[in-house]
Amino acid sequence: MTKQQLVRALAERQKLSRAIATRMVDALFSEDGLIAGELRKGGTVQISGFGVFETRKRKERTGRDPRTGRAIKLKASITPAFRPGKALKNQVNRRK
Repeated sequence: MTKQQLVRALAERQKLSRAIATRMVDALFSEDGLIAGELRKGGTVQISGFGVFETRKRKERTGRDPRTGRAIKLKASITPAFRPGKALKNQVNRRK
């Protein structure tokens, strides 16, 4: 599902204009949205029944340059992660 498909589905389901639905999606998921802002501060976003958005620290490690095959040093970094909740897992694994 693309962002535009998400906006369209939200607008239809909640009987909103597409402009309002776009602002709602952007408020949550854009670079300066609520979720990214909280993760940038080092926090987590927990949505009951859906899952948890969090950050994870990655240690410095050795990787390979795909063009040359030579070993390169990859710096330590912080990466965003999503951990699905039990209800979401159950819905995804539900048989039709």
